[in-house]
Amino acid sequence: MADRNAPAIPVIALTGYLGAGKTTLLNHVLRAPGARIGVVINDFGELNVDAGLVTGQVDEPMSIAGGCICHLPDDGALDEALEKLTDPKLALDAIIIEASGVAEPAAVSRVIRFSGVERIRHGGVVDVIDAAEHFDTVDTGHAPPPRYGVASLVVVNKLDRIAEDARADTLRRIEDRVRELNPDAHVVGAVAGRVDPRLLYDVSEGDETGQMSLRELLIDDAADARDEHHDHVDATSVTVVGDGAVDPGPLIDLLEQPPQGVYRMKGTVAIGQRHYLFNVVGTSVHVTTAPAGAAASHLVAIGTHLDTEDVRARLEEALRPAPEKVASAGMRRLQRLRKYSI
Repeated sequence: MADRNAPAIPVIALTGYLGAGKTTLLNHVLRAPGARIGVVINDFGELNVDAGLVTGQVDEPMSIAGGCICHLPDDGALDEALEKLTDPKLALDAIIIEASGVAEPAAVSRVIRFSGVERIRHGGVVDVIDAAEHFDTVDTGHAPPPRYGVASLVVVNKLDRIAEDARADTLRRIEDRVRELNPDAHVVGAVAGRVDPRLLYDVSEGDETGQMSLRELLIDDAADARDEHHDHVDATSVTVVGDGAVDPGPLIDLLEQPPQGVYRMKGTVAIGQRHYLFNVVGTSVHVTTAPAGAAASHLVAIGTHLDTEDVRARLEEALRPAPEKVASAGMRRLQRLRKYSI
């Protein structure tokens, strides 16, 4: 049986109607140096994922029989793929499921949340929107479409197809519609799917080997191409280190109500005699006991358009050393989060 306290691998659902730019975004984020990403793709349409960038692939990028994952029979096809990708030998940082264009984000999210695979956690739903076609093909009714309600990150893609003086209004119009159903969704605009990979998963520094692999050459070529186009979404991160055990109450307040613009938070925090690993994506909080020898308490907040001083102050307050007697209500909240973390 898998170690219950081993770090869980985030599984990210990448959704969007056909032609919105899901695969373009996927290929872009796969080029992040230092990341090891597994990919599960469907059978519909052309499979244009650049296999040279899929560090964690098993044989080939895995194809789910039957196409749309929201219509999978109960034969464990997705779980089998995830089981292979959680093999510790692959040492993946994240797994991305690129859903069919006809898949409903809620169904994809549900499949991930109720997977029987250990060592995974829900990493959010990234819904890609075609800025130019969206109101003619997807959001066509009086009420906003249900897909808005489950997205943690909405990428309004292909803004270059909108007249420059109309882009801000288009982005605002889509964001307003999203917020009718989902006031907590993180909404960003993009061209050619160029969003900062740090919004999706952790990107490490990587090793210096002195020799470039095929993957690194592909990354280098992509970077050269991007030099000509600088319209991409950049994330900002704020890191705070703490000293000693903290009160779980203020910490959980922060995790459940992140500062404005924060999309992800992560960290290791000492509470009582134990260390805990925390991961936040949108409004989803995941907590497990950290393995022995965990690092000093620290929190990292990642997002866009951050007021960094405010974010830093909030993180510092959450990591303030605990009083001698910690309120029992805070410990009960912590245990509830542990119980419901998947």
